[in-house]
Amino acid sequence: MASLDELISQVPIDQVAQKLGVDTATAETAVRAALPTLVGGLDANAQDAAGAASLMSAVNKHSGSTILDNGVDVAKVDTADGNKIVANVFGNNKDQVISTLGSVNGSGGKDLIAQLLPILAPIVLSYIAKQITAPTTAPTTTTASAGNQGVLGDLLGGLLKNAAGGSGNTGGGLGDILGGVLGGNSSGGLGGLLGGLLGGGKR
Repeated sequence: MASLDELISQVPIDQVAQKLGVDTATAETAVRAALPTLVGGLDANAQDAAGAASLMSAVNKHSGSTILDNGVDVAKVDTADGNKIVANVFGNNKDQVISTLGSVNGSGGKDLIAQLLPILAPIVLSYIAKQITAPTTAPTTTTASAGNQGVLGDLLGGLLKNAAGGSGNTGGGLGDILGGVLGGNSSGGLGGLLGGLLGGGKR
């Protein structure tokens, strides 16, 4: 079963630390803050039909990715693609998300988060694409159909519920979920911000 812990395990923390010029503890804290936020942002986009179709199209583009095969090589991650994903996910709120994540204790600050998110985004979409194309979780093709959009929403919601210890939902409980994942250091703003995204305020 897909889980946030499994997704995090796909990220080579030591490589991330080396690329960003920080110690592994800082890199791990930043990754553990940024990944659920990306998933939350993706889930926010999937809440309406147009957003779900757009997200499904992005997932389709990553369905043939080999980035997760034999372990992720950070040097081969397409950060230009990652920047586009981050911009699409968070829209006009991108800078606020980066600033809020950068305020998490031990995360290395907003400049590090700004460099980290484009590394993580292609990994996250490739992971999601892999889960959707798995025979046990979805139809065998990743077309942007209503059925697969439903699978996508269920997958993202499941990842967030997993992050919250299996309680709550992605609607009213996203702030609590992210607060728990971030160890209570979300500065009171991130849950509300993504809650706004869930309400259709992405752009």
